[in-house]
Amino acid sequence: MTQAISQLRILLIDDHRLIRSGVRSLLESAQMSVIGEAGDASEGVRLVLDLEPDVVLMDVGMPTMSGIEAVRQIISARPEARVLMLSMHADEQYVLESLRAGAAGYVLKDAAFSELIDAIRTVAAGRTYLAPGLSDVVTSDYIRRARGDNDASGLDKLSARERQVLQLVVGGHSSAEIANLLHISIRTVDAHRLHVMDKLGIRSIVELTKFAIRHGLSTL
Repeated sequence: MTQAISQLRILLIDDHRLIRSGVRSLLESAQMSVIGEAGDASEGVRLVLDLEPDVVLMDVGMPTMSGIEAVRQIISARPEARVLMLSMHADEQYVLESLRAGAAGYVLKDAAFSELIDAIRTVAAGRTYLAPGLSDVVTSDYIRRARGDNDASGLDKLSARERQVLQLVVGGHSSAEIANLLHISIRTVDAHRLHVMDKLGIRSIVELTKFAIRHGLSTL
């Protein structure tokens, strides 16, 4: 039996406090329960595992760890989790990488409130929701895969920590800054950077940045 919308427990993960406050107010006006908020993806992952919300509203572009990487970690630890991406980005790479990571849906931040409610209801019921116009993106990707002309993403070659270091590197952070953010040594950061470049066969920051953008690790 589908859970009544008023009983759904929602967790908000977005690095913009005003966005979280606005969405919380709208959801609570619809008698939905917002059980927690996080302004950081790492904290959001922890809250998902601690609170076990019915639906997670996740931003795509966040510092330190992208929303897409957070989805990978959430689904790895709790496969039944229902994550709905709430993003300003309609680009193909963000939609496809979100779904590949395990997101149950993708809705745009400029959507009407009624659409957001419908999206939440849809993913909570165990179905997939895509904002109008995005289904063509997924269909095209499926056709490319069926024809065998879609290359492997390369992300599966990287560990979660390596993906996180990659995101910070292309975000312009120095090794010292990354070490401080992730609470690891500078030597470890540099080792991760080298491993990433070796695994991907990439030798420049420019190419690393292109790879990160193409696979939703950066919104630069």
